Amino acid sequence: MIRRHLLITGRVQNVFYRDWMVEQAAALGIDGWVRNRADGSVEAVVAGASELVETLIVRCREGSPASRVAEVIVTPDESGAVYERFEKRATI
Repeated sequence: MIRRHLLITGRVQNVFYRDWMVEQAAALGIDGWVRNRADGSVEAVVAGASELVETLIVRCREGSPASRVAEVIVTPDESGAVYERFEKRATI
């Protein structure tokens, strides 16, 4: 099990990116969350088996059909939080 923090930039808001990511994470059995940020980026924490997390990260770089991803910055998440599902959170 690994956990990663993602910061996704580009045209990723108002293009159903978060909803798409919830679907992708659920299909892979990934836990965590995703939310929009006031600066126009999308932030997420993903947790699960390493190969599944890496698969989701690859998909995040491709993005939803209407999005145009510029960059996905991946860092370890060391928050210690435990997630039981993948959820869409409110914008910060």
